[in-house]
Amino acid sequence: MAASGWGQDGPLRDQPGMDIMAQARSGLMSITGTAGGDPVKVGVPVCDLVCALYGALAAVAALYARRSDGQGQFIDVSLLEAGVSLAIWEAGRFFATGEIPKPSGSAHQSAAPYQAFRAADGWLTIGATTPPNWKALCEALGLQNLLEDEPYADANRRHRNREALAATIESVTSTRPTKHWLEVLGEAGVPCSPIQDFGQVFTDPHLLARNYFWDGPHRTIGAVRQLGSPMRFSRTPVRRDTAGPQLGEDSAELLAELGYGPAEVSNLVETHVVKTS
Repeated sequence: MAASGWGQDGPLRDQPGMDIMAQARSGLMSITGTAGGDPVKVGVPVCDLVCALYGALAAVAALYARRSDGQGQFIDVSLLEAGVSLAIWEAGRFFATGEIPKPSGSAHQSAAPYQAFRAADGWLTIGATTPPNWKALCEALGLQNLLEDEPYADANRRHRNREALAATIESVTSTRPTKHWLEVLGEAGVPCSPIQDFGQVFTDPHLLARNYFWDGPHRTIGAVRQLGSPMRFSRTPVRRDTAGPQLGEDSAELLAELGYGPAEVSNLVETHVVKTS
């Protein structure tokens, strides 16, 4: 398998590539951020991460294919194509109309209201894109008059007039705290969520209830808090072993598995530890 910035062929194949370059060339940075603002990358190395996921998925698919014909195959994944593959809305719009998408903050590409709204003490996200959710939102916010407004009569018109609609909604949400709106909208069945910082995420009651985080034992520093796996298996749970090996901890075992003799293993391990410590 080869995982690279640009792939194993094409004019860019020999150029060095990193996540931010892939985010830039893939178009992701051109639609991230607010209208008229500076270019912004996604907060996490999304091209790195998605490329790794594609690589893992491709490996599983190749192993499955090998079961039928006994043949292995070479896998080529790239940061660039991983990034471009995420542009599902943007590709459809451009290929259909030639329109070049622009950044629109937290707003959805084709639905409204579906974005972040300011509360009195922070922010929350609201997605009321179906007729029942739209009606429930208007009633929960005391904006029943919007249900009769021609500019918001259907989903297409609500999206075309999303900026005015967002301003009207925020004129209400900004008057009360986030917790209030989460309760009110939650009771009304309107999809909503607070925008949490990572201090809140890493202590989130829902994640804690699902035992997403775990403490991995480490030989010298004790328990180390870890992110869990988002994959849940009913029969073969994801392994939770240790927080990670110390420098060279597994080298001898791995070298022996590769066929090196005891003397070679001893020499290689000693050389490796001296050079890297």
